[in-house]
Amino acid sequence: MLIVPGAAGEIGVLARHAPLVAMLKAGSTRVHTGSEVLEFATGPGFFKVETDRALALVDDAVRAADVDSDRARRQLEEARAELEKIERGESDADRWHLEQRIRHAENQLSVAGH
Repeated sequence: MLIVPGAAGEIGVLARHAPLVAMLKAGSTRVHTGSEVLEFATGPGFFKVETDRALALVDDAVRAADVDSDRARRQLEEARAELEKIERGESDADRWHLEQRIRHAENQLSVAGH
């Protein structure tokens, strides 16, 4: 089973699931292999289920066990600083994208237990 963070809530798919296309938000993606659950902190992107496969296209995916807390904190600080520039009218960066980067950095820290 695969569980991804859909824009409207978690989406879980099993083998032979009906075809599907969905937007993903930053969050936790879990792969259940039967005896093991692999968890990843994933950024925003898209999810597609076809007849024989499921594909998650995301900005970033970090296995929970491999999260670099220092890197995640830097990403968080940089995205928050850019968001502050937008609010002051000093940047025309995409607000939604920055909010997703912030959520992804926070998610990495959460998944890693920090």
